[in-house]
Amino acid sequence: MTDDARQGAASPPTPPSPTPSSVKRLPELTRAAMWWTALVIGVLTAGAVTVLWWPATAGLTGADLVKARLDALKIGLSIGVGSGGVVALYLAWRRQHSTEADLDNRERALAQQYEVLAHQQADAAANRAHQERVADDARSDATARRITDLYLKAAELLGSEKAPVRLSGLYALERLAQDNETQRQTIVNVLCAYLRMPYEPPVEAEPDDRGGINDVDNYRERTQEREVRLTAQRLLKDHLNPRRSSSYWGELDLDLTGAQLIDFTLTGARAGTSTFRKATFTGTASFDHATFTGATLFTKATFTRNARFEGTTFTGGAWFDEATFSLNGWFNKTTFRRGVMFDRATFHGDARFVRATFAGKAVFYKTAFNTYTRFEEATFTGPAQFDQAVFNRFVKFDKVTFTDKAWFTKAAFTSDASFDLATFADDVLYDGATFGSGAWFREARFTGAPQFNAVTFNGKSSFDKATVDGTQFHPTALLPHKNDDPTN
Repeated sequence: MTDDARQGAASPPTPPSPTPSSVKRLPELTRAAMWWTALVIGVLTAGAVTVLWWPATAGLTGADLVKARLDALKIGLSIGVGSGGVVALYLAWRRQHSTEADLDNRERALAQQYEVLAHQQADAAANRAHQERVADDARSDATARRITDLYLKAAELLGSEKAPVRLSGLYALERLAQDNETQRQTIVNVLCAYLRMPYEPPVEAEPDDRGGINDVDNYRERTQEREVRLTAQRLLKDHLNPRRSSSYWGELDLDLTGAQLIDFTLTGARAGTSTFRKATFTGTASFDHATFTGATLFTKATFTRNARFEGTTFTGGAWFDEATFSLNGWFNKTTFRRGVMFDRATFHGDARFVRATFAGKAVFYKTAFNTYTRFEEATFTGPAQFDQAVFNRFVKFDKVTFTDKAWFTKAAFTSDASFDLATFADDVLYDGATFGSGAWFREARFTGAPQFNAVTFNGKSSFDKATVDGTQFHPTALLPHKNDDPTN
């Protein structure tokens, strides 16, 4: 038993010392005192009657003598009765005083009893609180031990060489996280660590027996491991989706650096800081309508097929620098609330940013767009940097709004480029840009002086109804053109 427990089990408290009464009780009257008081009153009465009976009536006779002696008797008796009245008043006062003293003592005794009872109740409550703390500590220790045991057991299962055993380990971790909120980030870290482990997908065609036993076994192991990894991915998808209210684990962080991910999806998920740096997404990767509340890194990630980020929200910064999109990259209606980096990224398929919102700095420095590129109705409220970007197919910036500076210096547009109805609310620089085919700026609106120094137009270009601060824009004197009529 601990010292606290021994103190809680100590003997009952000592009652507080009685408080002296403010009304002091008078000493008791003895029988002798009472008799002496009566004797004194009798002597005084007899003495008064005697003095008034003889000396005061000397020389009187007849009716005067009788009357004087009657008066003497009355006076003497009055003295006796008055003295008795005084004594009676004293006794009444004494009785009242004694009654008040008894009441006061009784009240103080009751108050002391209540005080003792309050002390006892307080001590009992303290003992109960202590016992509850001890019980809570014991339960917490038992829970911690149970969680540790379950975690170690699940980790042991996850490290098995047999795929079914590893699957049971994943489900054990899922149950542990579902029942213990404080363990959820740890469990997610374990799932991510498992997915970060090296993995080679199985070949497309199953080997036949002629390929050798080792090849067949290797194919089966990889196939089974793929099922385990798909299960781990599904657990992340299921428990990071707020729509699954009872199963949602919260805005947890993800670290899938260098992971080999298969048909990975976090559609509708809500996560915290997420790292997919150098990850390889085999198959379709879908992040539609997901929300990332922390920094999100896809630096040097590889998407082997379509990458979907439509309606996705990046609350923190987003990095796609040097990422490779082997097929299409769709970012329609995506919101980047802080800066986003696509510098040196490569889009081998379509790049779509229709109605996307770039609230912070958007960097597409040296980004390669190899097929159809669309930014229609996108909004750039921060600086937009497309310096030395390469657009190898038709690109559309129609109805795009640039509220901050926009740079397209030394950008290469090898096919048609359309900026029809685009709005440039701040400086825009196309210095050194090359337009290999048509360049369309019809009804574009510029604020300030747009810079087109050393721009090369190899095809037709049109600035029909384009304006600078509300004035018709006439680029003929500013721009070098290879075609005879650059405004057609």
